[in-house]
Amino acid sequence: MTGASQGRVHIVGLGPGAPEWITPEAAQALDEASDIIGYFPYVARIALKSGQTAHASDNRVEIDRARQALQLAASGRRVAVVSGGDPGVFAMAAAVFEAVAHGEPAWRDLDIQVMPGISAMQAAAAKLGAPLGHDFCAISLSDNLKPWDVVAKRLRLAAEADFVIALYNPASKARPHHIFQAFDILRDVKDGATLVVFARAVGRPDEAITVTTLREADPAQVDMSTLVLIGSSETRSIERTHGPAFVYTPRSYGRSET
Repeated sequence: MTGASQGRVHIVGLGPGAPEWITPEAAQALDEASDIIGYFPYVARIALKSGQTAHASDNRVEIDRARQALQLAASGRRVAVVSGGDPGVFAMAAAVFEAVAHGEPAWRDLDIQVMPGISAMQAAAAKLGAPLGHDFCAISLSDNLKPWDVVAKRLRLAAEADFVIALYNPASKARPHHIFQAFDILRDVKDGATLVVFARAVGRPDEAITVTTLREADPAQVDMSTLVLIGSSETRSIERTHGPAFVYTPRSYGRSET
């Protein structure tokens, strides 16, 4: 059988939560899939059609999930592997290609495509204004797949380099202390007046966005549904009479006024 006749794997980004943020390409891939594979909460967001089969699993079995998708595709199934946000940002795209690299040789000839989605940091930035207007980076605080000392080193260096920093996977029941350790590092490097944003459940009914400073920020507010943005020395807010403040980072560096 050729790769085309063996089925396919579409790695689909569902965006951060709002259904209108799912791209038409992603929606079509979901509509045409015979099998939907993903983490329980992401699969639960999809209204299954007749004939579709859902394969939901725990968050810590990404490689197993990827192998299952590839095996199903090799048997002729049309598989959609779903991730929240964008599948290439701390999500399932890397897991699928890792499984391809170390798996059955025939998997390399499967039809595998990535359908990008709106990432959590993009959605949060759009709600705020333009905090990612200059150089930025994204760091996951999870130490499930890398040691904490690597996370801490990257965070310190990013803070010293004055990037705007998006923190993913900031806290969980298994590791509630990491966000506090992260803020200790940030406060050791950056000015206390640095803008900080807690963007929780962006695009969902329980959305809550808090703009504060590094000095005043309370990491206890953070959970796994929260995207944390740490501003650079250039990041500014624009207060308004009506509505929340805008937050932006100018594209020029070294010219912003305090």
